[in-house]
Amino acid sequence: MESAPKNPVITVDAIIEIDGGIVLIKRKNPPPGWAIPGGFVDYGETLEEAVCREMKEETGLDINLVRQFHTYSDPGRDPRHHTVSTVFIATASGRPIAGDDAKEAKIFTRDTLPEDIAFDHRKILEDYFNKKY
Repeated sequence: MESAPKNPVITVDAIIEIDGGIVLIKRKNPPPGWAIPGGFVDYGETLEEAVCREMKEETGLDINLVRQFHTYSDPGRDPRHHTVSTVFIATASGRPIAGDDAKEAKIFTRDTLPEDIAFDHRKILEDYFNKKY
């Protein structure tokens, strides 16, 4: 009997530009650290719907999508399982408020990024700040 194929999990993240910085969340669940807000795409959802939903759940912000930034697919990017994440750039107004899987939500600049950044999000932020894509 042939086993079902094992596929990567699809996720979305958004770099939310606000008040001269970007929003990061401190994770409630492992792996620990600060992260770009995001999460899993639900069956039947578009990437755009998923990222707007996840941003509202984790930061309380209604976002305006600016553009798709890049897709990250390194099998080791998430220690829990193989994920493929499409990262968006978005804008918002207001103050981020932690919710859902977030313990804290704060605005950071390139010069004030925290040391403990989860997943491959430091690389994503380097790409963003260096305008790599």
